[in-house]
Amino acid sequence: MSHSAHPGPHQSGLFGETPTPPLADAIAPQAVDEAVRGLARALSPRIHLGTSSWSFPGWQGLVWAGAHTDAALSRGGLRAYAQHPLLRTVSIDRSFYRPMTAAQFAAYAAQVPDDFRFMVKAPALVTDAVLRASDGRGVQPNPTFLDPQVAIEHFVQPALDGLGAKIGALVFEIPPLPTALRRDMPALFAQLGRLLAALPALAPTAPDGVLAVEVRDPDWLVPAFRDVLRDHGARYCLGLHPRLPPITEQLPLLRAMWPGPLVCRWSLNRLHGAQGYEAAKAGYAPFDQLVDPDPGTREALARIIRGTAGAGFPVYVSANNKAEGCAPLSVLELARAITADPPHQPELS
Repeated sequence: MSHSAHPGPHQSGLFGETPTPPLADAIAPQAVDEAVRGLARALSPRIHLGTSSWSFPGWQGLVWAGAHTDAALSRGGLRAYAQHPLLRTVSIDRSFYRPMTAAQFAAYAAQVPDDFRFMVKAPALVTDAVLRASDGRGVQPNPTFLDPQVAIEHFVQPALDGLGAKIGALVFEIPPLPTALRRDMPALFAQLGRLLAALPALAPTAPDGVLAVEVRDPDWLVPAFRDVLRDHGARYCLGLHPRLPPITEQLPLLRAMWPGPLVCRWSLNRLHGAQGYEAAKAGYAPFDQLVDPDPGTREALARIIRGTAGAGFPVYVSANNKAEGCAPLSVLELARAITADPPHQPELS
């Protein structure tokens, strides 16, 4: 892996000032210097950048002051996270593994300002075509795959009731499909259409809310998929993951759905391949510096973000630690790219 010369969080850098001690009974936010505050002010209020989850001790000096365990951060780190001027969204990923209640969502909503927006992953109960063993192996077909009633009862309605107007994007991430299912993609498109048609409208409760579908198989990336999404008012969640084509090769699908909101999850650096999460985790922990910078992806994404926000639509982007090594620093560099001199032609026009 290549290694960046970016200063670590405990060096004198642009992301934060000298850490201040945490409060005795709370996790204190890291002090942020004026250069970063100015960068945040330069971003359109339509642009919500953030990370996937927030419980990483290695973000000490970047997001929070003082040393904390991942358990402590999981319980109490969101309030400090949401005080950082560049972190205007976060992806709630725990909901993929087990459905969350309205009360759990409401507890998160109470910890963030009014202009903060959440990205939330739908439960695997709805989006995974197979039921899996503890090691991730598929063991049998999932009888509630893309079931509309289960999606409403165990995801959409609890999110609406708990997060309310702080919903940014509700994301249905469909993991890799069994080969047998991929042989009949038209049936899957029809099944997805039935799901989307049954979901309640977000706008009455969450005016900025977007329904989005993320996939892990390139078989989905065809005009029929675009049509299903467009027919039901949903968006394609731009998935930056090695299982899918690079961002530049996904642009035709985004252009075909233009104009509209942008939802993006920047998950894994292409250097690691489709099964590379564990390799990335081992190489990037404790996630406190950019280890494998990906300026090409960052610049392409910045152009899309500028075009979307400039056209008056909301933007929701979450970066994973496995994208470049440190999600908060990826957000910082992405914000710099967005606010740099734009190209002569908007990327999606």
